Amino acid sequence: MAKSAKAPASFETALAQLEDLIREMENGDLPLETALTTYKQGIELVKFCQTKLGDAEQQLKILEKDELKPLDIANGA
Repeated sequence: MAKSAKAPASFETALAQLEDLIREMENGDLPLETALTTYKQGIELVKFCQTKLGDAEQQLKILEKDELKPLDIANGA
């Protein structure tokens, strides 16, 4: 699977691409060089997703003024 080094358009796109790569690798039919390239692509996608999640967490902290509280579903909060 030849993918460009261009960053994914969104977290969801990166996650879908990562899931596709995982399925390919789990199939076990990839030649060694292709498997290594696919693995490297997966690592880049994981880093991208981690960055996006970190950014989202920072935004939540700002929105909640660093007072994030555990979700209390029992009380409807």
